[in-house]
Amino acid sequence: MILGKTVTFTALAIALAAPALAEDLTIGLATAQTGVLAPYDQPSLAGFQMRVDEINAAGGIAGKFPIKLIAKDTRSDAAQTALVAQELVEEGVQIVITPCDADPSIAAGMITQEARIPAFSFCATTPTLPLAVGDYMFGNYPADNVQAAMLADYATDQGYKTAYILMSPDSAYTLKLPEYFGQAFTAKGGTLLGEGTFAMGQQDFSAEVTKIAAMDPKPDVIMTAAYEPDFPAFIRQLRGTGVTTPVLGSDGIDSPTTFAMGDLVEGVVFSTAGFAAEGSPLAAFNAKYKEKTGEVPNTLYIANGYDLGTVIDAAVTKADSLDPTAIRDAIASLDNIEGVTGAISYAGTMGMPLRTVALVRIVDGKRELVTQGVPAAADIPAP
Repeated sequence: MILGKTVTFTALAIALAAPALAEDLTIGLATAQTGVLAPYDQPSLAGFQMRVDEINAAGGIAGKFPIKLIAKDTRSDAAQTALVAQELVEEGVQIVITPCDADPSIAAGMITQEARIPAFSFCATTPTLPLAVGDYMFGNYPADNVQAAMLADYATDQGYKTAYILMSPDSAYTLKLPEYFGQAFTAKGGTLLGEGTFAMGQQDFSAEVTKIAAMDPKPDVIMTAAYEPDFPAFIRQLRGTGVTTPVLGSDGIDSPTTFAMGDLVEGVVFSTAGFAAEGSPLAAFNAKYKEKTGEVPNTLYIANGYDLGTVIDAAVTKADSLDPTAIRDAIASLDNIEGVTGAISYAGTMGMPLRTVALVRIVDGKRELVTQGVPAAADIPAP
């Protein structure tokens, strides 16, 4: 789902008026340029724009369908996202891209589903997202239950017997991912010693960290899907009480802010959609991005956005049509599309792609690969 440094939006082509020519594939971007989701949507947009530029430089998709983008700011608000989606539908787009969160993506999806226009969320991870909307809604990131299963496998392999989970009911991501972890961990013989809740944006975790510090025995591991600004506040206050219990996080903490926290996050392990091993396609992408922009990618969301461009290119090429229903059918049949983050498949899924999950450990402010793969189907909690 879901960075300290915001990628500027000025490079994104924004169409304001004239309808696209018949040969153009018009993609509507109902994403956050401002608000709490901007640190996730903005890097995704930067990677997506880079891929669109490459496709257009080659003559468009299949050499004949140039891509035109219409971008509108959702301000990280679900109601505004629905309004923007309606505007994009009325402007004749053939594909809509929605924010890195399930709630606004569902709000937009209700509009696009009725219009029979395929929609992708940049990086919402709720596995029930397509089910909540319909067969024109797709994800673009490893689902929460898959990430949770990988984290539970790791916790079990480390010999952790007990765990504590910290959740927020304020979003599906911060609530369900820890719940899925708890289910997968206990299914493997682990025990949950407790669970806590927080309000997103509260910044005061004193009650929670005091409770954890007083536990006897303490849990072997703590798991949370908190992200900025909550995760930095939590880990700072947790370590401030002297609790050294290992912490597991999820893709939302793959951010420059996290990696700049020094010893406070040393050893934290989190799930994400890929790892730039030497010689890997992701490492090559990172080098290309640096050459193009002068900056080293500071989050995987940039590559994830780039890969969505590749998925759309493959779907429209397969459909050989700009008809939204034909594109939707092609998306649903895509199998093993090679992205820079790994293979991506929609065939046989309910709209959330089958993708590799990487577990990364923070060591000296850098990423260290722990493992990567896809958990066994039997270990993945039902959505």
